[in-house]
Amino acid sequence: MRFSGGVLYGQETANFTIAFGSCNKTDLPNLLWDDILNIHPDIFIWGGDNVYADTDDMKKLTRFYEDLNKDAGYMKLKKSTPVIGTWDDHDYGLNDGGVHFKSKAASQQVFLDFMGVEQDSPRRKQEGVYATHSFEVGGKSIKILVLDTRYFRSDLTPDLESSKRNKPNPYGQGTILGEAQWNWLENTLKNSDAAYHIIVSSVQFLSNQHGFECWGNFPHEVDKLEQLLITTQAKNVIILSGDRHISEISKKNVPGLSYPLIDFTSSGLTHAYSKFGGEPNPFRASDVVSKESFGVISFFTNKNQVLLEMISDGGVVEDSLTITF
Repeated sequence: MRFSGGVLYGQETANFTIAFGSCNKTDLPNLLWDDILNIHPDIFIWGGDNVYADTDDMKKLTRFYEDLNKDAGYMKLKKSTPVIGTWDDHDYGLNDGGVHFKSKAASQQVFLDFMGVEQDSPRRKQEGVYATHSFEVGGKSIKILVLDTRYFRSDLTPDLESSKRNKPNPYGQGTILGEAQWNWLENTLKNSDAAYHIIVSSVQFLSNQHGFECWGNFPHEVDKLEQLLITTQAKNVIILSGDRHISEISKKNVPGLSYPLIDFTSSGLTHAYSKFGGEPNPFRASDVVSKESFGVISFFTNKNQVLLEMISDGGVVEDSLTITF
């Protein structure tokens, strides 16, 4: 697929633009669809919690997706923009759910219906909703790798010694992605010649001290992904995440990588943690946006630059970060 882009940055026009967001309650108004449409994204990515169903009743889950598909703003977006994405716990069907959710196979099929995945697609037969999407832009390739952090995720360890919900598992115990998905991710990165890689994770990768769900609850999995990026020499990786009802950009200099690893969190579309009073994040590289917002990633491939923006209602840019790779 080839795109010409449309987001202006100074006097230049981005030649590929991604909009993404998460945490969308269908019983609350989404005031951001018009703002998303106004930036003319080349693609929209769901980051998870696309609906809040929390159910193992597939008929009920289907009705939530039907309500979303009837939303006037979302209908306009789908007419003009390709939509891809992943799920998180509330659209998966179980709050903080993981590998033991009994209805996960059926829920996967309902999710794929919502995403418009063909009935004969190989994604219908695999376990988990992970997938790869590639785009050719200005003679360069952008590869989007959508992860599934639910289907295989091992149990969390409750923190009974503090006010935090969870604490990290003992090193080496448990998994987020599971063996099959890890193998897929390794093979995809190893065989990729893309100039940019976007990895979509429903939960945060870098911020790890808040006690909620995150990759930091499985520290060996964090090390495994960072090492995989080093050994495969995957170019220019940006991680997109959601879940938290706040938006922020985190950045880490990983020894062995020639670029800073970015985790861009955008959450939520219809409701946010408006009473946010602060939390530690040693990798924070932006303001924390605790109002409804969505994320934008604009590629300027001729300059090898990427502009990250957090945008709230009315098209207000709450904060931004430019990365030169």
